[in-house]
Amino acid sequence: MSADPPHRAGKPQRSTTSQPPGGSGPNTIEVRRSTRRRRTVSAYREGDRTVVLIPARMSAAEEQRWVTVMLGKLAAQESRRVLGDAELVERAGRLSAQYLGGRARPASVRWVTNQNTRWGSCTPAEGSIRLSHRLQGMPEYVVDYVLCHELAHLLVPGHGPDFWRLLEAYPRTERARGYLEGVVAAARLPHPPGTQEE
Repeated sequence: MSADPPHRAGKPQRSTTSQPPGGSGPNTIEVRRSTRRRRTVSAYREGDRTVVLIPARMSAAEEQRWVTVMLGKLAAQESRRVLGDAELVERAGRLSAQYLGGRARPASVRWVTNQNTRWGSCTPAEGSIRLSHRLQGMPEYVVDYVLCHELAHLLVPGHGPDFWRLLEAYPRTERARGYLEGVVAAARLPHPPGTQEE
């Protein structure tokens, strides 16, 4: 079963849109059924929407099971994918256009290994954004949030009301912040006996 963008598998017989199981927020799932699709199930992201392609003959219970499976596969793929610096610049440009009206224009965006207490930083005078290497391997929506955060700093210094108003445009801000807070909290937990290197 693939979690990659599909080849043409026939016109969808019907289309349903729903919220992710157990999830909240603007991310929607669109299930497309195809009479030409016999056994394969695939899924891909389209902006803030996840599209799952299934055979038309599947029952509602099978549909729900496959949606859950494919969401897991996509999340696993996204957590393993590491963007290069060139991709970061391109992604920052797309995020600026989508959520900040294209007003934030970074001159450079790159990964750095010397930020162990911050997720990202920027120098507005130079238009440079740096992301901590610790973000590599985290879900894309988390990396996108940190990019949006730093892009917003190119427009508004500090963390005042104007800054947070800008970030409200990114729909997964609260979810990403919660994820990062969880990572920080988990790092503070004591290691179970026998797991630390002696």
